[in-house]
Amino acid sequence: MPGTNGTAGLLAERLAAQLLSGPPAAGAPEVAGRLLAVQAQDPRGARLAVRARSAARSAADVDRALTQDRSVVVTWLNRGTLHLVRAEDYWWLHPLTTPPLRTGNARRLAQEGIPPADAERAVTVIERSLTTAGPLTRAQLGERIAAAGVRTHGQALVHLLGLASIRGIAVRGPMAGRDHAYVLVRDWLGRPPARFDADRALAELAARYLAGHGPAADRDLARWAGLPLGDARRGLAAIAGRLADRDDGLAALAGPRARYPLPPPRLLGAFDPVLLGWASRDQVTGPHDRQVVTGGLFRAFAMVRGQAAGIWRLPGGKVELVAFAPLPAGDAAALAADAAGVERYLAPVSGAGRRGSSG
Repeated sequence: MPGTNGTAGLLAERLAAQLLSGPPAAGAPEVAGRLLAVQAQDPRGARLAVRARSAARSAADVDRALTQDRSVVVTWLNRGTLHLVRAEDYWWLHPLTTPPLRTGNARRLAQEGIPPADAERAVTVIERSLTTAGPLTRAQLGERIAAAGVRTHGQALVHLLGLASIRGIAVRGPMAGRDHAYVLVRDWLGRPPARFDADRALAELAARYLAGHGPAADRDLARWAGLPLGDARRGLAAIAGRLADRDDGLAALAGPRARYPLPPPRLLGAFDPVLLGWASRDQVTGPHDRQVVTGGLFRAFAMVRGQAAGIWRLPGGKVELVAFAPLPAGDAAALAADAAGVERYLAPVSGAGRRGSSG
C-alpha cells in the first residue's frame, strides 16, 4: 500500500486495524486475535472493547468465552498490565513479555512491606490452594495468604497474585458469579503446544501488532509491548518481506490498496485499546487529552469522526454523556442509539465491571 493521505488517512487506517470500522469480529476470541492483547485491568472496559469491535450481543458472551469455552484468559503481560488474550497466544506472549516485569514486581512488593521470603510463601499458598480447591477468587486467595501470615493489605495482594501470574503458575480464567477466578495454568490451559522460541515470538509479535495497530513505528510497538526498542526492531526485521512499501516511514502489513472510512459515532469504554496502542494518543484525544486521561485513569469516552468528543459514565445502568462541545444532531442521535446498545449489552453484568487495580 502506498503512503497515507495525511494525518486523517493514517488515523482511519489505524481505526480500521482496530476493528472500529469495517466488518466486526465474531466475538471476544476474534477481537483478541486481531488486537493480540486487549487492556483488561478494567473488567467492564474490556467487555466494552469487545462490544465496539464485534457482533457480541452481551457482556455475558465474553464471560462465556472465559468460562465455558476457555478461548480467552486474562493475565499480566505487556507493561505489567492485565490483558485479555486468546488462550493459544498465552503460551508465547507470556514468556516474551513478562521477564521485564519481575524487577518491578519485586520493587512493588518491597514497597508494600513484603520481604522475599513472604512473597515465596504466598506463591506457594496460591499454587497449593488452586491445586486443591481452585478455581478461587482474589478474595478467597487473599484469605488463605493472610492465614499463612503474609500481609495482604493495600496493593500487596495484587502484586502477590501478579507474582504468581508472572511466573506462569496462575492465570485469570473462569468467572465465578461476578468475580473473576484464578486457576492453575497447567490445569486450565494444559501443556504448552511448543517450546518457546524468542525469535519466532518476536516475529509473531510484530506481525500481530501491525494487524491490529498498523501502520505504526518501531517505538510504538516497543511501547505497547513493554519491550526494549531493539527487540521491537528485531521482530519487524524478521517480517520485512511481509511489509508494505510506504512513504511515511511507518510499518504496515502488505495488502490490497483501500480507503478506510472513519468509524460511526460510538461509545468506548475505560482503558480502550485505541488509547494505548501507540506511543502517542494525541491522534484520538487531541485537545481533550486531560479530560479523557487523568492520573493514569483512562475514562470511557465518546468517539465522533475518530476523535474524542466527550466522556461518559453509567450511573444506575444508564449512560450519562458529557460532550466537550455541542454535537450535531445526527451525531447526538447516533450516540444516543449507541448508549441504548451499551445499556443492553452490560445489563446482565452491570455491577461487575467497576474500575480497580484488579488483582
